[in-house]
Amino acid sequence: MLSYYYVKWNMGELLASILFYEDDWEAAAARKESLVSPAKKSEKAKNQANKKRTSDNFPVHSFQTLLDDLATILKNTISTTIASKSFVFEKITQPTAIQQIAIDLLGISMIFTQ
Repeated sequence: MLSYYYVKWNMGELLASILFYEDDWEAAAARKESLVSPAKKSEKAKNQANKKRTSDNFPVHSFQTLLDDLATILKNTISTTIASKSFVFEKITQPTAIQQIAIDLLGISMIFTQ
């Protein structure tokens, strides 16, 4: 259970710019009024939450909706016969723009090897 939250926290840090997360921690800490009061959101985070769009005009996701969106990337096994020869190959679906941004932010390679 603890490992799940650790992975979620690390992924959230990397994906903060496309999630409903604060990604300007220095500015948030500077706006904090006291040690016990919560930090106030930055203007960027407020705008992102109000418009529900990133600065690049992509939809902002919660962590779960982004995972659901990324789960639509599939590896398909395709088999065909051409000129009486059979061919089998694997094809990964093309990521959408927001999926590609998440993949790039996470530093994931879409190339699979066996």
